[in-house]
Amino acid sequence: MLEEILSARDGVDIDIAYATTRNFTGRPIYARAACFLHPEAAAAMRRAIAIAARQGLRFRIYDAFRPSEAQWKLWEHTPDPNFVADPRRGSPHSRGAAVDLTLIDGAGQALDMGTGFDDFTPLSHHGAAGITPEAERNRLLLMGIMTTAGWDFYRNEWWHYQLFDARRLPVLSDTAAGTRLMPAG
Repeated sequence: MLEEILSARDGVDIDIAYATTRNFTGRPIYARAACFLHPEAAAAMRRAIAIAARQGLRFRIYDAFRPSEAQWKLWEHTPDPNFVADPRRGSPHSRGAAVDLTLIDGAGQALDMGTGFDDFTPLSHHGAAGITPEAERNRLLLMGIMTTAGWDFYRNEWWHYQLFDARRLPVLSDTAAGTRLMPAG
């Protein structure tokens, strides 16, 4: 059973990009915007939320659980294993064990990370040269908070964090997870 992360209860900004046109496909993948995580990932997320709050920061979550049907749609659009997990292998997102996010300040403004979310270029890699010192500090701050809370990072995407042992969890469809994220039909 996945747990829903809620904006008001959990103190995060839920901005699920795949429920909008503001993603690399240019079209909505999900029928509705909701944030679900495996219970272990939800606990790690709540630890990260508490650490960020001590710094006067919050999270903006762009994606969390991604049904296997959605992973296929992303792969069909961009079959690049450097940025999109091959659905035959399964994504940590499709296990409820990954989250895409950034940090926001008290005014709700995203900290500069050097690129936007879903920027599939080398500039989005951790340790990338070519971003400002401020953006690099912000990425390191995000990484420090997330890893302290129990998350692993993905080297090609500054916004992606997952449980260290995510692949031990099963891949879930929308129906199996009961999330009703995918369009009917």
